[in-house]
Amino acid sequence: GINAEYGKQWYQRRVRGVLNYYTNYYYKSNLRMVLRTESPDAAACVEKDLNGYVGFANLPNQVFRKSVKRGFEFTLMVVGATGLGKSTLINSLFLSSIYEDERYPNGSSTKLPQTVKVQNSTVYLVEGGVSLKLTLVDTPGFGDAINNTKCWKPILEYIDNKFEEYLNAEGHVNRSTVVDNRVHCCLYFISPGHGLKPLDIEFMKQLHEKVNIVPVIGKADTLTPEECAEFKANVMEEIERNDIKIYQFPVEEFDDEEEVQDLQAQLPFAVVGSNTMLDINGKKLRGRMYPWGIAEVENPDHCDFIFLRNLLIRTHMQDLKDVTNNQLYENYRCQKLAAVTSVSLDSKLAASNRNPLAQFEMEKKEHQARLKNMRLAWRKLWKRKLRRR
Repeated sequence: GINAEYGKQWYQRRVRGVLNYYTNYYYKSNLRMVLRTESPDAAACVEKDLNGYVGFANLPNQVFRKSVKRGFEFTLMVVGATGLGKSTLINSLFLSSIYEDERYPNGSSTKLPQTVKVQNSTVYLVEGGVSLKLTLVDTPGFGDAINNTKCWKPILEYIDNKFEEYLNAEGHVNRSTVVDNRVHCCLYFISPGHGLKPLDIEFMKQLHEKVNIVPVIGKADTLTPEECAEFKANVMEEIERNDIKIYQFPVEEFDDEEEVQDLQAQLPFAVVGSNTMLDINGKKLRGRMYPWGIAEVENPDHCDFIFLRNLLIRTHMQDLKDVTNNQLYENYRCQKLAAVTSVSLDSKLAASNRNPLAQFEMEKKEHQARLKNMRLAWRKLWKRKLRRR
């Protein structure tokens, strides 16, 4: 028994020694340490081999663990006329009944709102141990009224208010609990046709500096492949002609440049949504059944749903958040701070250029006006007490 236990311990020590040897050899041969020494002429970089495993190669794992523990937040706004399949598409994107049918109990007979209302709902999704707080911002009533003049104003105010809330939260003493409710992406649904409507152009012009706009063609199954390709070309031509800034894909930051270029070439995304699971030859899939065939949601030959899902969830969700924080929000923040600074500078400049006697007279008049208002307030209070007696 003693010999067996000793042999077991010796074997374990031997295995650990072999593993340590190969681990040190691997990191010694693969890791490089860069030492930067400053010289009067230029900075010289000298690379040296590491003598062993240091450990900073584990930093990505540390960031990953903290991110998974904290969870992720994403705010998605959907804008478009009623009947373009916005709710159905959201359900198809996240494979969940986020928008229930009870919201529209009477179907097409439900009375449409005459004014644009911004409604947001939050759902918590978990996949593979990663939690996502998804906030969906809906805009029922957009484009449904007879007069759609400035119907985008409530949407623009909502985005600005979220920027303002984040800016105020950054000024608090404790900034570790700042909640990011800023809109990271806006899916703008375009009605199938021959081109953009004036409302589409004006809406994107008003919001392209506030939010990442991703144009989407709703109900794409109503177009033939030739009509869809022609419509896409017309939409992109009008977007470029009107200097509308839609979301740009950062090609240089991703390893698979071909995949990013394929996504860019699909704009605007022609999508089909469906909450119905069909059984086709023993295979279950989401799609729409028609007398002439089936429009499959996840078939890239039928629509661009796969490309849109990859953009929003699998490849560019973090980049959408980075662009919102580093570009769109920073532009808003600079404008707000510049406005406050200019107002304070103007008031100081006007006070410094004013004649001291004129300044004294102005302050005297302001003081007399305050005294007069105080006398009137006391008289009203005295009369009120007399009436009660």
